[in-house]
Amino acid sequence: LRPEQIFDGHNDAVTRWTSTDDNWTYLQRSSQGHLDLPRAKEGGFVGGFFAIFPGIEPNTWSSRGRHFHRKPNGGFLIDLAPPLPEAIAFEASERMFDRLERTQQQSDGEFVIVRTTDDLEDALRRGTHAAMAHFEGAEALGEDLRHFDHFFARGLRSVGLVWSRPNAFGHGVPFAWPATPDIGPGLTDAGLQLIAECDRRGVVIDLAHLNEAGFWDVAKRTTRPLVVTHTAAHALCEKPRNLTDRQIDAVGESGGVVGVTFFTGDLTAGSDGSAVTTARIAEHIRYIADRIGPEHVALGSDFDGAPIPQDMGDAAGLPRLVDALRLAGFDDPALALVTHANWLGVLRATLSRA
Repeated sequence: LRPEQIFDGHNDAVTRWTSTDDNWTYLQRSSQGHLDLPRAKEGGFVGGFFAIFPGIEPNTWSSRGRHFHRKPNGGFLIDLAPPLPEAIAFEASERMFDRLERTQQQSDGEFVIVRTTDDLEDALRRGTHAAMAHFEGAEALGEDLRHFDHFFARGLRSVGLVWSRPNAFGHGVPFAWPATPDIGPGLTDAGLQLIAECDRRGVVIDLAHLNEAGFWDVAKRTTRPLVVTHTAAHALCEKPRNLTDRQIDAVGESGGVVGVTFFTGDLTAGSDGSAVTTARIAEHIRYIADRIGPEHVALGSDFDGAPIPQDMGDAAGLPRLVDALRLAGFDDPALALVTHANWLGVLRATLSRA
């Protein structure tokens, strides 16, 4: 792959597909959202982690009204969403997998769900869009993991334990500023069992949205490199979804990868990220690279899941980020690490060969 080609750590395109008109597909250009195949090709996006996110139980939580709390210091706190019932998560995840598989079937070989290292290598060699199915929140697996076999057979190869709420496996962090990720208890017994099962099967364990106690529980137990698919540097933006320096160091020491988000709200202080540009993404990437090396930082866009810088606009604008990274001092070898090689290395170290 060329240095400017992107393999991305996180997008929510499947959620958007599933909530739109059933006749619309990822294969067609859209004026909505951030990511579809035509815009991906324009931007040099060759694949990534496609999130299965079951969402929020209807009529239980909102980011507005009484759940948004202003702090006296000018900060804010948005309450954690309530736990999502397993049955709702399972049904929603089934629909999203249906949509992902339908996209593969309709793509005439241009889009493939990758399950193994061989699948990944073959897709990249042929120029096929490579999609790895990822759970953002593990509720659909069941507390006793009774649905793991089912979803693994469907192609699940990456599991984020939590979203921004507690569940049977661990404790997520809220949307807040200024705040620390040191919120709440560590993993439950079910969470520890899930870590062991992911390690056994060769499934990526994603620590995005997990609180700090849970992060250290995983770090002490997993045999795989630590992975955080979409986050940023807490030292540059004091939000609990971002990693402290100590956490960043631990990812580097494990041989893992930090995917830097494009979500403007996690890149800058306060609640309004409207003035954030791609240069700010590059600042967070530069900070992490300077701390643990360019071999351990990558991209985790959150396309279709969060507001991104206006000067990027959508996936077709990814070359603007590449330009910002060059201005931040990344030469071609370092740029290739950040844009795709680091993710591909972690997947080669985690997924089965065939």
